[in-house]
Amino acid sequence: MLAWLISICMASGLCCLPSQAKQKSKVKVLIVTGQNNHNWKVSHLAIQKILDNSGLFVTDVAVSPSKGEDMDSFSPDFSSYKLVVLDYNGDSWNGKMQKNFLDFVQEGGGVVIYHAADNSFPLWRAYNEICALGGWEGRNEKDGPYAYWKDGRLVKDSSDGIGGSHGEQREYVLTSRDHSHPVMKGLPHTWKHAKDELYDRMRGPANIGTLMYTAFAEPEKGGSGREEPLIFTVDYGKARIFHIMLGHAGDTLEDNPSMQCTGFQVLLLRGAEWAATGKVTQKVPADFPTDKEVSYRKAYK
Repeated sequence: MLAWLISICMASGLCCLPSQAKQKSKVKVLIVTGQNNHNWKVSHLAIQKILDNSGLFVTDVAVSPSKGEDMDSFSPDFSSYKLVVLDYNGDSWNGKMQKNFLDFVQEGGGVVIYHAADNSFPLWRAYNEICALGGWEGRNEKDGPYAYWKDGRLVKDSSDGIGGSHGEQREYVLTSRDHSHPVMKGLPHTWKHAKDELYDRMRGPANIGTLMYTAFAEPEKGGSGREEPLIFTVDYGKARIFHIMLGHAGDTLEDNPSMQCTGFQVLLLRGAEWAATGKVTQKVPADFPTDKEVSYRKAYK
């Protein structure tokens, strides 16, 4: 009887198999990568595994031409996706791609800014507003203020100086600054992250929406001596933008502690779901890191 009903439904086009329905319910994601001063060949695969293994997303990857090659052919169709994850730091996009990306964002598309993607395009004003904070590539006071947490509030500091630096890689504790956002529901006030870069002295338009987590950039480790914003949303029109500065890629997928950190993976997944849908349906897992101990998901699930 069941087989007969399925055959009738398929013939009429009125319904689909349960597996097909489940596939259709997944969020379509485009990961943009291909150039980076970081190991994009590892990072984009790790991101893809994390998203796909969650069962919430189905991913495609747009790989740019190599640095210095013709970028005119690189223009993925952003409009086919609910979410774009940026793992790109390289040559400028062509005018068509820039317009298509801005159209996607301004029409309310979801965006995840991952790690060094906030280094990109220092002269593209709209992109820097989409990131809120960025670093390197000649950034300084002309690009906007520093932003850091001090005395219970977010400070925007317009003093002169470089934009973007970090001390030595190490484990460090993140501290929450606002638990009101759906991404933050149920997450701990503090948790310990695996060995990673800790971006500091970042600057830009600083149009931060919800500042979720900061970490202290220890001066004895080469850091700024400030509580630096590392995970936050960005206020930019109708768009939902989630910016996560964690996740410096390792040499291989197997040796990739910052991205194998359970905390990184959970925040990436929760931020991605919120950016794509405006909601977070995921429960906080039992293996989430504590403030004393790092937790790993070495298989990215």
